Amino acid sequence: MLSTASRSAGSPVCARRRPGARFFDVPRRAATLLARVDGRRGGLAPSCSVRVGSDPIGCLEVEPPWSGVAPALPLRSVVAPADGSLSVAVPSSEQRVHDVVLKQAALAAAALAAAAPRTVRPVQLAEPERVAGGLKAAFDRCGEVCKEYAKTFYLATQLMTPERRRAIWAIYVWCRRTDELVDGPNAAHISALALDRWESRLEDIFAGRPYDMLDAALSDTVAAFPVDIQPFRDMIEGMRLDLTKSRYGSFDELYLYCYYVAGTVGLMTVPVMGVSPDSKAKTETVYRGALALGLANQLTNILRDVGEE
Repeated sequence: MLSTASRSAGSPVCARRRPGARFFDVPRRAATLLARVDGRRGGLAPSCSVRVGSDPIGCLEVEPPWSGVAPALPLRSVVAPADGSLSVAVPSSEQRVHDVVLKQAALAAAALAAAAPRTVRPVQLAEPERVAGGLKAAFDRCGEVCKEYAKTFYLATQLMTPERRRAIWAIYVWCRRTDELVDGPNAAHISALALDRWESRLEDIFAGRPYDMLDAALSDTVAAFPVDIQPFRDMIEGMRLDLTKSRYGSFDELYLYCYYVAGTVGLMTVPVMGVSPDSKAKTETVYRGALALGLANQLTNILRDVGEE
């Protein structure tokens, strides 16, 4: 759901604009990175007809173990009042995201280096889902959703191996369903409590307790690939921002928002799509590249929408 200029101007945050301050107007919610691959002109892909609770996306693979050494990013200093109290160094948005990237890269490298095969949690499907055909039907449905709403991206997934293709569909569907919470037909009725429940449901997915068919596809995906829950949580955090904020007073704030709603997709999918065995790049470098691609897509989406509105 894209905020119009009039809505942005009337927002509570806009009302508190300081003289001379620079603000960034952004859409309340732009398409996720994978959804943006859809080549159709004219904004977002059509609203998803799937009800809340039924869409996942994808993942990637990794290279030789990463050394774990990375350059430190700058901290943002918060100046204390003139009462003699000490100033506090608060991590910048870039530093916070960088920490997430390091964790994801370390998890992926550890999974690759593990000698023993990974233990896959059994996905506990409810009886109706078993009757409907179990996981095959779940992944088939994810593929149908992807094909309908992200046609060119769906074609690109045909170049992947079957197991990676299915996993990417599962992640796509979850991201789309998450986006639909604040950008779909029922967005006006979505509250912070609804997002809290959605996050609780996410925890169940990673614990192997899916609620429905589409959840089951993602649950199987995160059990089969070294996918971490943090980027998924962070995307939900981006949805929370969409409920309360439409203007950003600095690029540091905007950077964090772009990570939440788009950069996270890169971190979700790297463990599934994989890295060439011949690649000399470190795992962290691969994850940072995926993050940068997501951020660039979101910033481009914002600039396009500013021009249109």
